[in-house]
Amino acid sequence: MSKIPVAILGATGSVGQRFLSLLENHPWFAVTALAASDRSVGQTYSQACHWILPEPMPEWAREAVLLPASPESVQARIVFSALPADQAREIEPLFARAGMAVCSNASAFRREEDVPLLLPEVNAEHLAALLPIQRQRRGWSGAILTNPNCTSTGLTVALKALQDSFGLRRAFVVSLQALSGAGYPGVASMDILDNVIPNIGGEEEKVEWEPRKMLGSPQVLAPLRLSAHTNRVAVSDGHTVCVSVELENLASPAEAAQALSAYQPCLAAADLPSTPRPVIALRTEADRPQPRLDRLTGRGMTTVVGRLRSDPLLHLKFVVFSHNTIRGAAGGSIYNAELLVSQGMLI
Repeated sequence: MSKIPVAILGATGSVGQRFLSLLENHPWFAVTALAASDRSVGQTYSQACHWILPEPMPEWAREAVLLPASPESVQARIVFSALPADQAREIEPLFARAGMAVCSNASAFRREEDVPLLLPEVNAEHLAALLPIQRQRRGWSGAILTNPNCTSTGLTVALKALQDSFGLRRAFVVSLQALSGAGYPGVASMDILDNVIPNIGGEEEKVEWEPRKMLGSPQVLAPLRLSAHTNRVAVSDGHTVCVSVELENLASPAEAAQALSAYQPCLAAADLPSTPRPVIALRTEADRPQPRLDRLTGRGMTTVVGRLRSDPLLHLKFVVFSHNTIRGAAGGSIYNAELLVSQGMLI
């Protein structure tokens, strides 16, 4: 098939750069437009962008002229949004109203009951259930679908595997979040060197709520209760989450390990270009997962779980790791777009 034209909003930022890198040579999508803030419009991408990824800037992008983030300027069928939440709230509906599908990394619409909050390996069925409601209710020919907060991502994948096998009651989680999650320039070096920052504004509320939307049925939150502490640490990429969980049906660590290792997405999400392979990688070493060693497992799309053991207060405890700017941001949005196309829901 001919490739589907796509655009990137917020293309010069850290997540926008990750979109650009991951979409290069994508088998289904071709980037035809890059949009940025007003101060960068009219410049070439190489002029306006301070490239921070270890991978080189794609050659084709260097001389691409940056466009305004408006549907009048951007011609595409799918728009990948790396906009800040306040801008996304105003701009993304304009594209949806103009007939484009917006795959958003922003938090602006995640809590809307008619907007799918998607991890295809977890809740692919929410897309078909919610998109017709959204289009009818809002009068859009396009759509908005979102991926969750980067810390919620790996956590929810691991919880889904346990939910399916044993049921869930409550979980206590502590995150150790990478600097790239704060964008660029992010956290000042004098604040993070020799330090841990035990607060990330708005993050704990997202981690305590978003998994419930994804683990529930469409428009019904899962009864799971979560308590979260979120911390910024001096790691470049990859979020680590320490989890203690109470199950509905007691399971041994060995039984939980089998459920995690065997977990597979539904058929609709099982064979897309960005599908994690494997979905969950279970590490048995005493000191894994580690960001430096595990961040590119499954091309950065796999959720890595380790240190699985009994918990003296609840039932089980373990460590979850996922790449925050690949699986938890740009790669997640691309995966959602692939699901949209494969389900025939791209108008």
